[in-house]
Amino acid sequence: MPVASMTGFARIEEQTPSGSFAWELRSVNGKGLELRLRLPPGFEALEPEIRRLASARLARGNVQVALTVAKPDERLRFTINETMLAEVLALSGKLVANGDAATPTADGLLAIRGIIEPAEAGTVEEVRSEARNEAALAAFSRALDALATARQEEGAAIARVLRERLATIADLTAQAEADPARRPAAIFERLRAQVAHLLGTDAALDEGRLHAEAALLATRADVSEELDRLRAHVEAAAKLIDGGGPVGRRLDFLSQEFNRESNTLCSKSNATSLTAIGLELKVIVDQFREQVQNIE
Repeated sequence: MPVASMTGFARIEEQTPSGSFAWELRSVNGKGLELRLRLPPGFEALEPEIRRLASARLARGNVQVALTVAKPDERLRFTINETMLAEVLALSGKLVANGDAATPTADGLLAIRGIIEPAEAGTVEEVRSEARNEAALAAFSRALDALATARQEEGAAIARVLRERLATIADLTAQAEADPARRPAAIFERLRAQVAHLLGTDAALDEGRLHAEAALLATRADVSEELDRLRAHVEAAAKLIDGGGPVGRRLDFLSQEFNRESNTLCSKSNATSLTAIGLELKVIVDQFREQVQNIE
């Protein structure tokens, strides 16, 4: 599964024999997966299955789910109360046999109150509700597919930006590695120039002491470990992006590590050129982290 964003929108409208269903799904960033449902009366029983389906497709994000339903136009159905009809026929048969009444007609029987009843309750309604719920859930599943696709499309765009930022971080790391200001000889010459400026050009300088101080400064200013960790973090982040799936939390952790190494690089720097690289790193790392906040 490719990297996905946590933001997306989907709307599905479907006309079925059970009615017209319109699902609208909106997703924004979130620490975990949070669903907010707005279902019309009579559809509350769908909530557990909706949450199960969403959890199977989405890992993070605040998702608003709204359902709008229009019931189909249906003619009222009727059923015959056969028990009552049998009793009426038995009674009328006795009256006819005694000569007290004429043989009843069908329309006359059906006109008797209670013989015909509307078929809107009981088993018929239960079957209809079950079919309606199944149709609504099927429509929701398709809306969920559309939302996941939208999130993946945006995720692909974010992944491209993240790869660009990683390439820039790798390039800046290489620049810091190759910066001549890091070399012990360069540190020694800067120290010599500073001491000469303070003491005057005619003052005799103790070369041995200068070399010792330069070595101490070089040790304190050594950023080899920071550069090694930056390269390792770049490689780890690239693998996470290429691997896909819900990697937002791990990328966020790496962005914090990037920021930590950039800060250390700046604090250890003893040259303006290295400081400039460290500051540029901080800018790119901030941009990287901002994009990571959108990743699932």
